[in-house]
Order: sequence, then C-alpha cells, then structure tokens
Amino acid sequence: MLKIFKKEGPEKVKWGWAMYDWANNVYSLVITTAIFPVFYNNVTSEKDAEERIIDGTDNVMFLGMEFVNTQLYSYVLATSFLTIIIISPLLSGLADYAGKKKLFMRIFCYVGSAGCVGLYWFDADHLELSMVPFFLASLGFWGSVGFYNAFLPEIAPREEHDRLSAKGYAMGYWSSLIILVICAGMILGIGSHTTTFCFVLVGLWWFGFAHITFNALPESEIKDLPPGNILAQGFKELVGVARELKGFVHLKRYLGAFFVMSMAIQTIIIMASSFGIKEVGLDEKELIITIFVVNLLAIPGAFGLSAVSRRIGNIKALMTCIVGWAALCLYAYFFATTKMGFYVAAGAIGFLMGGTQSLNRATYSKILPTTKDPASYFSFYEVLEKGGLIIGMFGWGYIEGYTGSMRESILAMIILFSLAFLAMLMVPKEYRNKVHYAG
Repeated sequence: MLKIFKKEGPEKVKWGWAMYDWANNVYSLVITTAIFPVFYNNVTSEKDAEERIIDGTDNVMFLGMEFVNTQLYSYVLATSFLTIIIISPLLSGLADYAGKKKLFMRIFCYVGSAGCVGLYWFDADHLELSMVPFFLASLGFWGSVGFYNAFLPEIAPREEHDRLSAKGYAMGYWSSLIILVICAGMILGIGSHTTTFCFVLVGLWWFGFAHITFNALPESEIKDLPPGNILAQGFKELVGVARELKGFVHLKRYLGAFFVMSMAIQTIIIMASSFGIKEVGLDEKELIITIFVVNLLAIPGAFGLSAVSRRIGNIKALMTCIVGWAALCLYAYFFATTKMGFYVAAGAIGFLMGGTQSLNRATYSKILPTTKDPASYFSFYEVLEKGGLIIGMFGWGYIEGYTGSMRESILAMIILFSLAFLAMLMVPKEYRNKVHYAG
C-alpha cells in the first residue's frame, strides 16, 4: 500500500485524480443504489408479513401534496440536477479564469459529504426537512464530478483517457464494495438501527479520501479576467461552446446521442434498486447481495469495454453498449418479474454500467478540440447530462404516478435507447471507425 502513495510526478497526479472515484463512488452505491433506497422505502411504506409493500401505503405528503414515495424520490433528485444546470455555468467562468476549478470541486465535495452525514437524522414524519440532506448529497456529488472530469484532458494525453477513466471507475467500484461489506455487516450483524450510521460513514469516507485527490491535483492557471461580470462569463462560455460545436460536427452529433443515452442509463441506475424493492419484492439482504454483485461486475465491464474500444473505436463500442441496454430493458419488462429474473437483469446492469460510464467520459475527453478552457466544455457536458437526467427522472416518476407501476417506465427507456443509437449513427463515419482521436 505504501507504494501507492509514493508515486511521483505525472503518475502521482493521475493516481490522485483516480482516487476521487474511490472517494465519491460510495455515495452512488450507498445513497442512490443500495442502502438508502431500502431505508427510504421502509420508513415511508407499510409492509405485510412477506415484506411486500401493502397497496396504498406508499403514498407520502410533501409540501401539502400527495406523492408515491419513489415518485417524490425521483423528483427531488431531478431538482438537484436542475440546480446543477443553473449554478455550474455560473462557476465555470470563475474556474477557468480565476484558477478555482479545484476549489469548487472541493466545496461541492464538502456539501455532498455533509449531506450524507445529515441523513443520519432522516425522519419520515418530517419529509420536507429530511429530503434537504438527500438533495444536498446529490448536489455535492454531481457538482464535484463536473470539475473532476474537467481535469482529465489536462493530466493525461488522449491515448491514455480510456484506460485512466476505466481505472477511476474500477477504483470507485472496489471502494463501494468495501463500504457495502462494512454496511451490510453493521445492518445484518448488529441490526437495522445501525442503517443511519452507514450514511455517516459514507460522508466521512468521501470527505477523507477526497483529500488525496486535492493534494495531488495541480492548481489551475490564473488567467487575465475578461471585462464584465465574471459570474456571467460561465454562461457566455457555454454559448461560446455551443457556437463552436457548429464547426465540430462529430462532437455535436456525439453530444446529441450522449444526451438521449444519459436520460435512460442514469435513470435506470438510480431507480433499479427501488424497482427491485417495489416490483419484485427484494428484502434488504437480497438487495445488498445483488448490489455487491452489480458493482463487482462493473469492474470487468469498465476494463472490458476499454479494451473493445481500442479495437473497434469508441463510437462503435458505445453503439454496442446501447444495443445491450435496450435488450436489457426489453428483458426486464417481460422477465424481471421474479427475483431470479431481476438478478439476471442486475448483473447485466453492472457490466454495462461500468463500461458505458467510463467510455462516455473518455470519449468526450478524447474528441474535444484543443482548448485552454476544458472546464467550460465539461460544464457543457454536465449540463447535457443533468438535463437528460431531469427528463429521465421526471419522466420515470410521472409514468409511475400515472400508471401506478414502475414497470411501464421501462418502455420509455427502450425508446430513448433506440433514439440514442440512431443519433450515434449520425456521427461521421471516419470518427465511428477511429480508435484514437486527435481532436
């Protein structure tokens, strides 16, 4: 282990960058996927002797309105994504010109980790207050990831982006598995009353290990400030990025496909646990074991798709992933009606999740034009991703609220993947065939 922290020069920076995936991915697993969704459903629903939710008992009151509990869950997350879309452009200008990229990444990290700790006091009788730390945890995670991703083109050459991105995601999955084993031991060994301590552990883990990244990453260069309001500069840069895209057809079309694809993938990842609980009837122990396997399979998924991309090119590899996701949704709609059927679907989610997330980040980084302002381009990327998430989460929640079933929401995901595949086909052929990009 000592050799890990004795790396010097560029390798130390790359390792430190990847360590942030190790630090923050525990939020993705515990808060959005494994432990908190179970806890949230348990405290906002009544269950029968077989641990299935009793019809009509999963409705909650929030700000004087009635929602299905998971509908509210998806709406709060969507609101956090909308907030990111609004504030990220405000900060990207400061990040580029005042050299504050690492500072903003640090601030969002602190907000997110504090939100996780705040979930210790979650109370279903006071949802308006209890959903605030849940909102802040999401805000901190996604806000910090935007600035984190923007460091990738600065610390490594393009030909290393696939491998380094995969390495980061793999480290995050290993970190999540460790946390999951600890939390499972606490909950199953000591008792469910220790569940909220898991949220505190996640916050402290995220906060603590993130400092390895903060100590390794270089400070951004301070540039001459442009005239006018510096806060408005971020929006100006986004408009500038949008204008520049007209000259980069391959980048514009890739981002269009990414926007649609992100709507579906991130929504599925976030809502899969709630689907397993409500539609299949998984109990706490079964869900924890399932999530453990999902994250374990994500590791070979990340490296496997990275290897595939080196052979056939990033775009073709992503198109293969899209077909896989669409087939998975079709399978889940018809066959994920039993626990065994759900386990098969969850395993496929794990493998595809690892490969697709890593490859999306690396592909965008590789096809960016040469620029001194990568934070603006990644801010644009984050706006698209969160915009897709907002549509996906609100769409999922609306369909569930309208039909009374989460299963119908899956059909909408199949439509989105079909559109994403068609959009990928629009990327110029020479970029679909390339293995390494030159910008």
